Amino acid sequence: MRLRPVNRVIPVLVLMALALLWSLDFVSIQANRIVPGSSLGLVAAVGMRWALGLSGVLALCGLLAAYVRRPPYGVLLALLCLLLAQLPLSLAWVGEQHITAELAHARVGIGAGFWGLLFLLGLLSIELQQRVRLHRAGLLGIGLGLLLLTLGVAHLGGLEPLALMREYQSRRQQFSSALYSHLGLVAAAVGVSLLLGAGLALLINRFPAIQRSCMGLLSVIQTIPSLALFGLLIAPLSYLSAQFPLLQQFGVRGIGWAPALLALIAYSLLPIVRNIGVALQAVEPSVIDAAHGMGMSPRQVFFQVRLPLALPVIIEGVRVTTLQAIGLTAVAALIGAGGFGTFIFQGLGQAAMDLIVLGALPILLMALLADSLFSLLAAHYRGVPAP
Repeated sequence: MRLRPVNRVIPVLVLMALALLWSLDFVSIQANRIVPGSSLGLVAAVGMRWALGLSGVLALCGLLAAYVRRPPYGVLLALLCLLLAQLPLSLAWVGEQHITAELAHARVGIGAGFWGLLFLLGLLSIELQQRVRLHRAGLLGIGLGLLLLTLGVAHLGGLEPLALMREYQSRRQQFSSALYSHLGLVAAAVGVSLLLGAGLALLINRFPAIQRSCMGLLSVIQTIPSLALFGLLIAPLSYLSAQFPLLQQFGVRGIGWAPALLALIAYSLLPIVRNIGVALQAVEPSVIDAAHGMGMSPRQVFFQVRLPLALPVIIEGVRVTTLQAIGLTAVAALIGAGGFGTFIFQGLGQAAMDLIVLGALPILLMALLADSLFSLLAAHYRGVPAP
C-alpha cells in the first residue's frame, strides 16, 4: 500500500532547508574586514554532532507532518522554536571555537546556508501557526522571545566575533541616530498622510464628482519612481529655502528630511484615501437608516456607527501605508535624510555585505513588527481572531 503524504508543504520546506544547510556555507572566517574570508560548511563550523542533531530534528518534523494521520503540529512548532533558539547559540559557539586571541581583528561572517535556513524556518513557523490556529499574538510573542534571546546572547558577549556585531560596535552612535531618523520619518509621513487622506476621503464621499480626478492624480504620483520624486523636490525646496530664511532655520532645504517627508506623504496618500473611501462606502445603507430612525444626528451616525464599522478597513490601509513608508525611507538616505538606508548604500559602495545587513535587518524587523501589530489591531476591531 502506497503512503500518501498528509501534508506536502512542510516536507518540501524541510527538504529545501536541509539541502541549503548542507550545500551552502554556514559561516565564513575573515582575518579582518578587508580580506575575503574562508568559508566553513555546517560540519566544519559547528561539528558533526550538532549538524546531525539539527538535521535529524528537521527530518523528523518533515516525516511527522507527511505520514502521521493527525500530525502533532503543536509539538512541531515547539521543536521549530527550539531550533530557532539554537541558531544564535551556534553562532556564539562558532566564534568561541574559531576566533583565537591571536586573531584580534578576525570576525565571523554569516553564510548563505544560515540565512537560507533562517528564512525557511520562518516559513515553517507561519505554516505551523496556521495549522495550530495559534493567535497572531502568540506568533508575535514567540518572535519577540527569540529576539530577546538573541539580544541576551549578544549582551553577554557571545556574538561579539560576528562581523555584523563588529560593524554595529564601530557605528553605535550612527545606528541610534539612524533609528530615530527612520522612525521619525515613518511616523510623521503616516500621521500627516492619515490626516490629509481622511480629509480627502470625506471630501470625495461628499462630492463624488471629484473622485476620478483626485484618485487619478494620486495614482500618477504612485507611478513616479521614488528616487525620481526625491530628485524632483530638490529644486523647488532649494528655491524656497533661499527665498525664505525662516525655512532654513527649520532645516527645510533641497536635501535632507524635508523632500523625503513630502515624497513619503505623497506616496502614502493613495492607500489611505482608497481604504477610507471604500470603508465608509461599504457600510450598509440599512444600518445608516436604522441609526437615523433611532434619532441620531449626522455627527452621531458618523462617529458611533459609520466610523466603528469602517475602522478595520481603515487600519488595513494604515498598515499598508506604514510598511510602504518603512521601505521607502531607506531610499531617502540618498538625499541626506538619514535612516538605515545610510548603512545600506555605504555597504554597497564598499562591497561590505555585513554593513548592508546592518541596515536592512532593522528595516525588516520594523516591517514585521508593524505588520503584526496593525493586523492584531484590525482583528480586534473586526471582532475575529487574527489569522
